[in-house]
Amino acid sequence: MADFSDFDLAAPKSNVPELSVSELALSLKRTLEDTYGRVRVRGELSRVKIHSSGHLYSDLKDADSVLNIVCWRGNVARLSIKPEEGLDVVCTGKITSYPARSNYQMVVETMELAGEGALLKMLEDRRKKLAAEGLFSEDRKKPRPFLPDVIGVITSPTGAVIRDILHRLDDRFPRRVLLWPVKVQGEGAAEEIAAAIRGMNKLGEGDGILRPDLLIVARGGGSLEDLMPFNEEIVVRAAAESTIPLISAVGHETDTTLIDYAADLRAPTPTAAAELAVPERILLQNSLSDLHMRMGQVVRSQLKNCVQQFGHLSARLGDPSRLFDIRTQKLDHLSDRLTHALSGLIAVKDQGYLRLSGRLAHPKQQIQAAQKSLDHCGSNLKRVGGALFQDREIKLSHCAKMLELLSFKSVLGRGFAVVRDERGAVLTTVGGLVPQQRLQIELQDGIVKTIVEEKS
Repeated sequence: MADFSDFDLAAPKSNVPELSVSELALSLKRTLEDTYGRVRVRGELSRVKIHSSGHLYSDLKDADSVLNIVCWRGNVARLSIKPEEGLDVVCTGKITSYPARSNYQMVVETMELAGEGALLKMLEDRRKKLAAEGLFSEDRKKPRPFLPDVIGVITSPTGAVIRDILHRLDDRFPRRVLLWPVKVQGEGAAEEIAAAIRGMNKLGEGDGILRPDLLIVARGGGSLEDLMPFNEEIVVRAAAESTIPLISAVGHETDTTLIDYAADLRAPTPTAAAELAVPERILLQNSLSDLHMRMGQVVRSQLKNCVQQFGHLSARLGDPSRLFDIRTQKLDHLSDRLTHALSGLIAVKDQGYLRLSGRLAHPKQQIQAAQKSLDHCGSNLKRVGGALFQDREIKLSHCAKMLELLSFKSVLGRGFAVVRDERGAVLTTVGGLVPQQRLQIELQDGIVKTIVEEKS
């Protein structure tokens, strides 16, 4: 047999270096980050999740593939749009890997909508959703006051918008203006605008600041992305909830935002909002002067007509002293008729009294007749009553004799007795008696109580 002890049976050595799992994962991570240091990827957002830590986790997908994306909290706050399910977006960032799960992902730095069409579609979907809740209903619209004492303006304090509004108000009808400064674009603008609307509605609740009678939410023109804060749901809901009438004046005349639908009135520009807020003072003065002049003409015309009518009536009325004499003479005539009528009435009543008194009997005669009738009734009653009582007395005596004959007491006199139990029931047999039972024995002259010793 051959001896194989001299042969080396060990496996051949490889030139490929041996790596641990972690070393390989980190090497792949560096390769991805070096190769794709900055990329722009377009896709549809799916499974959007904002973690409690503030980080964003989502998927970016197209028809064939899915890419995991993550956006750290600091960048989430600076995103120009609010990530929502189904949005078509373009993300800018870098490709890296997550070694714990052996998958690659994209760390997003910026996110924007993929074209204006996608943004308009998102806004239209949001508009339909809010309209279905009734936030844009005409029944919710409140009429604006004719001349508000205080006008609240929510806009940027440094832009031309507030200057235009103040200038236009001063030209038309100066009013007190309360400015609530807010950011009108960029990060946090929507939250500031919504908070300002709600804050204006809470003024006057013990803070010493007059509550506005009218609100104007305004900003100048800009791109669709610049006007996005006024399309955010939080702003639209705040405008719909406002109990103070609200005018939206966002952008130029052709710009339309969702707050325009929720507002009580839309102005094409901030300047137009000031024109809608107050009437024009000069026109009111002219109108007042015209009304004053017309009122004077009407009063003079009415006075002239009254003077003419008074002349016609006074001519038809005649001399008042003559009318008074006629009425005086008529009164004297009626007074005489009244005196004669009263005397005649008294005479008629006297005759009627005499006739009635002749037919009426004297009271003494009436009393005597009644006494006789009473005596007659008394004698009849005595006679009938005596016979009745005598008959009843005879019947009662007969019944007493019968009772005495039938009473058991007459039997007791002949030596018999009545036996009763403790309850007074009469006993006729010994069947129900028991030893030591108490009994009552009634004799002719009394009752004896005894105890049963035995029975036979």
